[in-house]
Amino acid sequence: MSIKKHPVFMVLVILGIAVISLGTVMYFVSGFSNSSSSGIGFSDKIGVIDITGEISDSGTIIQQLIEFKKDKHIKAIILRIDSPGGSVGASQEIYSEVRKITKTKIISMGDTAASGGYYIAAAGDRIVANPGTITGSIGVIMSYYRINELAKKIGFTMEVIKSGEFKDTGSSFRELTDREKELMNGVVLNIQEQFIRAVAEGRKLPVEKVREIADGRILSGEMAKELGLVDQLGNFQDAVDLASNLSGIEGEASLVYPKETRFNLWDIIFQSASKAAFKAVSDNVKPVIEYRWNGISN
Repeated sequence: MSIKKHPVFMVLVILGIAVISLGTVMYFVSGFSNSSSSGIGFSDKIGVIDITGEISDSGTIIQQLIEFKKDKHIKAIILRIDSPGGSVGASQEIYSEVRKITKTKIISMGDTAASGGYYIAAAGDRIVANPGTITGSIGVIMSYYRINELAKKIGFTMEVIKSGEFKDTGSSFRELTDREKELMNGVVLNIQEQFIRAVAEGRKLPVEKVREIADGRILSGEMAKELGLVDQLGNFQDAVDLASNLSGIEGEASLVYPKETRFNLWDIIFQSASKAAFKAVSDNVKPVIEYRWNGISN
């Protein structure tokens, strides 16, 4: 079959080649322009990871840290934190992973980097905060709703068969006993000590000095600097300049961000709504222990 005798076939072939060529070009262009540490382009780079809002899961952040840690072209990592804190476990896991990284690690604080947000920040080599950043809040909080009085009014009762005295501690359907209060207070204080030790280790401060201000108080960035919790005052660009200087990057720094994960729009809406609904219900019926500042930014 002669292509010249079949112009339609020839057009399709040309279009196919054009599509393949365009796709190839777009792939490589995205490799250069995509905010990911793809390894395409060989100049020294600074990786930037955002930690924004409630800290409830560590998986994504840890994966981003690992990817940047493996990329030999990324000489420094900036954690941009704007968070009031959240889950104890997630905060501790991110802190631990940041501590493992041997590259230059700079913390840039936004509006808020309190409680769990500060826990993570303490793992950095240097912390840069705005003078008015809300930070500190070194402390632990446990809260839950009691609905036993409401249950009585509507005639709702719950029978519990348990294997031990403390098995249903924190039930929303009854008050805590004195022994349970003592038990839960012990847990909170133990987790608080973990926070204090992490800050002291990360910031190279005496444990007693950290303990003096570990009463949950919030601090401005300026106040935190005076106490040794922050290294310098400045904005994100100041953090970039600091990262460049400490890692030996000459000239203007090239910033890269983690790859954007593509999701189905419906999955995002459904999963977000389901997660929010589950959290709203679970938080109301069981005790939640968090590194969180429950302030006005929430």
